Amino acid sequence: MSEEPKSISQKFWQRLRRFIAVVFLLAAVACIAAALSALATDGWRHIKEDLRFIAWVSVIGAACGVIVLYPIPRFIGRLILRFMRALFTRRFWKWTLIVLTCLAVLAAIFYVEEDLRGKWAWEKFKRTYEAKSEPLDLASFIPPPVPDDQNFALAPIIASGYAEWLDGHGHRIKPPKKDVINRLEMKIGGRKDIWEGNTNTLGNWQKAVKINLKGWQEYYRTPTDTNYYTAGTNEFPVAPSPQTPAADVLLALSKYDSVVEELRQAASKLQGSRFPLNYESASPTEILFPHLYAFEDCAQVLQMRAVAELENNQSEKAGADVKLMLRLNDSIRTEPFLYSHLVRIRLVSSTMQPIWEGLVEHKWSDTQLVELEQVLGKLDLISDYQFAIRGERARNIATIEFMRRNRSRAMNCIHLITNVGRPERYDPSDDMDEYRALPFLTVLISHSIPSGWFNQNKITIVRMYEQFLPMITDDRNKAAFIVALSHATNVFETEREHRSPYNAIALMICSRVVHLSKRFTFAQESVDLARVACALERHRIAHGEYPETLDALVPQFIEKLPQDIINGQPLRYHRTDKEQFVLYSVGWNETDDGGIVVSNDSGPWVNIEKGDWVWSSSTP
Repeated sequence: MSEEPKSISQKFWQRLRRFIAVVFLLAAVACIAAALSALATDGWRHIKEDLRFIAWVSVIGAACGVIVLYPIPRFIGRLILRFMRALFTRRFWKWTLIVLTCLAVLAAIFYVEEDLRGKWAWEKFKRTYEAKSEPLDLASFIPPPVPDDQNFALAPIIASGYAEWLDGHGHRIKPPKKDVINRLEMKIGGRKDIWEGNTNTLGNWQKAVKINLKGWQEYYRTPTDTNYYTAGTNEFPVAPSPQTPAADVLLALSKYDSVVEELRQAASKLQGSRFPLNYESASPTEILFPHLYAFEDCAQVLQMRAVAELENNQSEKAGADVKLMLRLNDSIRTEPFLYSHLVRIRLVSSTMQPIWEGLVEHKWSDTQLVELEQVLGKLDLISDYQFAIRGERARNIATIEFMRRNRSRAMNCIHLITNVGRPERYDPSDDMDEYRALPFLTVLISHSIPSGWFNQNKITIVRMYEQFLPMITDDRNKAAFIVALSHATNVFETEREHRSPYNAIALMICSRVVHLSKRFTFAQESVDLARVACALERHRIAHGEYPETLDALVPQFIEKLPQDIINGQPLRYHRTDKEQFVLYSVGWNETDDGGIVVSNDSGPWVNIEKGDWVWSSSTP
């Protein structure tokens, strides 16, 4: 009576062992395939990273085996036994093999077809595009070398801003040199109360709001034990008794006098500039920019100094600080990265505040106004924008190619591109050159994407960036530029509504370009408004009043009036009385709102997409 159940039980466990053997065999095949894929795409250099993926596959296979071999209650075992008897037949294995073979063949055909189609499409597209003298490789945008003895970026004071992170060739120092003193890490203040609850702390020339020097005077005279940040960041010299707000602010910032003077000497002696960035890096996302963060901090100190110096009737010193800010701006102009030029926009905006305050208070002399107008006239941010877009396009193409060859780090590349922020202190995480631990499913998806899809996304990248590169004529007809940007915005939105494997990566990478393009336009318009405002002030100095129309400025006070970037028409100008005026562009909405400025809903800053872009000669 017991022989039959025993025979059935033996057959069951026999077949179960065969099943387990097949599972482990398939797991082994998957591991070998993953290893070969790693060698084919990543090379030997990153094989350790993909071994982690292979280990996961093995662990899952082993876990399946453990689950199957785990003791099963007898009544469940009988149910499984009956199922297995019906399942494990010759016919079942025959059809299973046929189905698996068909699926494998179809998968192979799919991958081969997508890979070849993507490769051929990209190569054809690249040849056609480069025939137009439009290079797509990052090497074409690397700035030319500058002799060390002429390189502003290698001056000791400048090098201290990045020496903690980079060596002289742009390679990352690991671990960072914590003993390096970053002399460019200048702070106007670090306590929480000066930044929160007082939106006028830093001023806002767009809204005709001056920097609150009295508030900063109170801040600097407050005991340093109430610092919000680490000890020492707010330890400034203080007079025994209060002076004027400007005098107390200048005394506090005098701790940086030697640094500013060394910067000024380096700027006057070293005319060239090329920072040691690692352009030869395998992944462009791994290039570090510590100098940009240092420049932003430095610009805030120079801005505050210039405003206080103007208030203290030291316009010559204020002019020197403004020109030094513009020199920092120019030192990174040749970097082919959109983020570098975004920092340039911030530096330009910082220079507008002291220029505006000096004009409102009539602090600038005629000679200084001539110099300021000439320096500002050399800024062509629209042309720089086109260079930055071309460089960023090449960088993103190189990034997608890196993602294709390094699947385990693919998602991190997108993370690094789309999350370049402004931390309180420059401190890049290890995922800049060592991939973070990603979910297993994410890694699996990265490895399963056909190579052809990456090449198709390169094509999408080029086509999308092409929309943001309208031709600019020699007379700088920027109105056509604005029309093209509006069209590019619509193209981007249409592309986003039709997501596919051929554009998914490109859309994630290009998500910020639309907004940045508008910021370039606003920055150039700000420069043009400042130039005209300088000419208006010169007219007031010469004739005792502002002119009734802008035409009266040409050619005595300005060689040629810049047009409104938005529509190519003359800038709007209203003289409210002999001592006041309002100068403005119609703004991004292309509507004359009568010189009305619109604030953001989420903060005190100006919404550049609504209202007009205004330069006023008075304060509220």
